[in-house]
Amino acid sequence: MRRLVSDAGLAGAVEVCSAGIGDWHAGDGADPRSAEAMRRRGYDPSGHRARQVTRQDLVDHELIVAMDRGHARELERMLPVGATCEVRLLLSYDPLAGTLDVPDPYYGGPSGFDDVLAMIERACRGLLAEISPAPPSTAG
Repeated sequence: MRRLVSDAGLAGAVEVCSAGIGDWHAGDGADPRSAEAMRRRGYDPSGHRARQVTRQDLVDHELIVAMDRGHARELERMLPVGATCEVRLLLSYDPLAGTLDVPDPYYGGPSGFDDVLAMIERACRGLLAEISPAPPSTAG
Protein backbone atom coordinates (compact mmCIF):
# COMPACT_ATOMS: atom_id res chain seq x y z
CA MET A 1 0.00 0.00 0.00
CA ARG A 2 2.86 2.36 0.77
CA ARG A 3 4.23 1.92 -2.75
CA LEU A 4 0.82 2.54 -4.32
CA VAL A 5 0.30 5.66 -2.21
CA SER A 6 3.75 6.94 -3.12
CA ASP A 7 3.32 6.19 -6.82
CA ALA A 8 -0.01 8.07 -6.76
CA GLY A 9 1.71 11.16 -5.30
CA LEU A 10 -0.27 10.87 -2.05
CA ALA A 11 2.58 10.12 0.36
CA GLY A 12 2.04 13.41 2.22
CA ALA A 13 -1.72 12.99 2.39
CA VAL A 14 -2.15 9.30 3.26
CA GLU A 15 -0.43 7.57 6.17
CA VAL A 16 0.05 3.82 5.91
CA CYS A 17 1.04 1.80 8.94
CA SER A 18 0.74 -1.82 9.96
CA ALA A 19 -0.06 -3.48 13.28
CA GLY A 20 -1.31 -6.81 14.52
CA ILE A 21 -4.03 -7.68 17.00
CA GLY A 22 -1.74 -9.63 19.33
CA ASP A 23 1.68 -8.87 20.73
CA TRP A 24 3.25 -12.28 20.18
CA HIS A 25 5.42 -11.12 17.25
CA ALA A 26 6.02 -7.52 18.39
CA GLY A 27 9.49 -6.40 17.34
CA ASP A 28 9.99 -9.30 14.94
CA GLY A 29 10.75 -8.95 11.26
CA ALA A 30 8.57 -10.51 8.57
CA ASP A 31 8.21 -14.28 8.42
CA PRO A 32 11.01 -15.51 6.10
CA ARG A 33 8.46 -17.01 3.67
CA SER A 34 6.54 -13.74 3.58
CA ALA A 35 9.75 -11.77 3.11
CA GLU A 36 10.77 -14.01 0.22
CA ALA A 37 7.38 -13.58 -1.47
CA MET A 38 7.74 -9.83 -1.04
CA ARG A 39 11.22 -9.81 -2.58
CA ARG A 40 9.93 -11.82 -5.57
CA ARG A 41 7.36 -9.02 -6.14
CA GLY A 42 9.93 -6.23 -5.82
CA TYR A 43 9.32 -5.17 -2.21
CA ASP A 44 11.99 -4.68 0.45
CA PRO A 45 10.83 -6.34 3.69
CA SER A 46 13.99 -5.50 5.65
CA GLY A 47 12.49 -2.55 7.54
CA HIS A 48 9.36 -4.38 8.68
CA ARG A 49 8.94 -4.81 12.43
CA ALA A 50 5.73 -6.12 13.92
CA ARG A 51 3.87 -4.06 16.48
CA GLN A 52 0.57 -4.41 18.28
CA VAL A 53 -2.34 -2.12 17.44
CA THR A 54 -3.24 0.31 20.22
CA ARG A 55 -6.44 2.09 21.20
CA GLN A 56 -4.64 5.30 20.23
CA ASP A 57 -4.32 3.98 16.66
CA LEU A 58 -8.12 3.81 16.58
CA VAL A 59 -8.33 7.45 17.68
CA ASP A 60 -5.57 8.78 15.42
CA HIS A 61 -6.73 7.19 12.15
CA GLU A 62 -9.84 7.56 10.04
CA LEU A 63 -9.68 4.05 8.63
CA ILE A 64 -8.36 0.76 9.99
CA VAL A 65 -8.24 -2.10 7.51
CA ALA A 66 -8.54 -5.62 8.90
CA MET A 67 -7.41 -8.81 7.19
CA ASP A 68 -10.32 -10.94 8.39
CA ARG A 69 -13.66 -10.74 10.17
CA GLY A 70 -12.20 -11.95 13.47
CA HIS A 71 -9.68 -9.11 13.45
CA ALA A 72 -12.39 -6.63 12.47
CA ARG A 73 -14.57 -7.69 15.41
CA GLU A 74 -11.64 -7.36 17.81
CA LEU A 75 -10.79 -3.89 16.45
CA GLU A 76 -14.40 -2.78 16.77
CA ARG A 77 -14.42 -3.98 20.40
CA MET A 78 -11.29 -1.89 21.00
CA LEU A 79 -12.82 1.32 19.63
CA PRO A 80 -12.90 3.94 22.38
CA VAL A 81 -16.25 5.62 23.04
CA GLY A 82 -16.73 8.45 20.56
CA ALA A 83 -14.05 7.23 18.14
CA THR A 84 -14.92 7.98 14.53
CA CYS A 85 -12.51 5.49 13.01
CA GLU A 86 -14.04 3.14 10.46
CA VAL A 87 -13.01 -0.54 10.48
CA ARG A 88 -13.22 -2.24 7.08
CA LEU A 89 -12.11 -5.55 5.66
CA LEU A 90 -9.27 -5.32 3.15
CA LEU A 91 -10.88 -7.67 0.66
CA SER A 92 -14.03 -5.53 0.63
CA TYR A 93 -12.00 -3.29 -1.70
CA ASP A 94 -11.60 -6.07 -4.27
CA PRO A 95 -14.89 -6.63 -6.12
CA LEU A 96 -13.52 -9.89 -7.55
CA ALA A 97 -12.60 -11.40 -4.17
CA GLY A 98 -14.44 -14.63 -3.48
CA THR A 99 -14.20 -14.12 0.28
CA LEU A 100 -13.85 -11.28 2.76
CA ASP A 101 -11.17 -12.98 4.84
CA VAL A 102 -7.52 -12.96 3.79
CA PRO A 103 -6.34 -16.51 4.53
CA ASP A 104 -3.43 -16.99 6.90
CA PRO A 105 -0.70 -18.77 4.91
CA TYR A 106 1.41 -19.52 8.00
CA TYR A 107 0.63 -23.24 8.22
CA GLY A 108 0.42 -23.89 4.47
CA GLY A 109 3.02 -24.25 1.76
CA PRO A 110 5.28 -21.49 0.43
CA SER A 111 2.96 -20.71 -2.50
CA GLY A 112 0.33 -19.54 -0.01
CA PHE A 113 2.41 -16.46 0.75
CA ASP A 114 2.53 -15.53 -2.95
CA ASP A 115 -1.22 -16.10 -3.27
CA VAL A 116 -2.00 -13.96 -0.23
CA LEU A 117 0.32 -11.18 -1.41
CA ALA A 118 -1.46 -11.11 -4.78
CA MET A 119 -4.82 -10.84 -2.98
CA ILE A 120 -3.52 -8.00 -0.83
CA GLU A 121 -2.12 -6.12 -3.84
CA ARG A 122 -5.46 -6.30 -5.71
CA ALA A 123 -7.40 -5.12 -2.68
CA CYS A 124 -4.92 -2.30 -2.00
CA ARG A 125 -5.41 -1.02 -5.56
CA GLY A 126 -9.16 -0.93 -4.88
CA LEU A 127 -8.61 0.81 -1.55
CA LEU A 128 -6.41 3.42 -3.19
CA ALA A 129 -9.05 4.04 -5.87
CA GLU A 130 -11.62 4.66 -3.14
CA ILE A 131 -9.53 7.06 -1.07
CA SER A 132 -7.89 8.93 -3.96
CA PRO A 133 -9.20 12.38 -4.65
CA ALA A 134 -11.34 12.61 -7.76
CA PRO A 135 -9.59 14.26 -10.71
CA PRO A 136 -10.82 17.75 -11.55
CA SER A 137 -13.78 17.80 -13.89
CA THR A 138 -13.07 18.88 -17.47
CA ALA A 139 -16.73 19.36 -18.34
CA GLY A 140 -17.51 22.83 -19.41
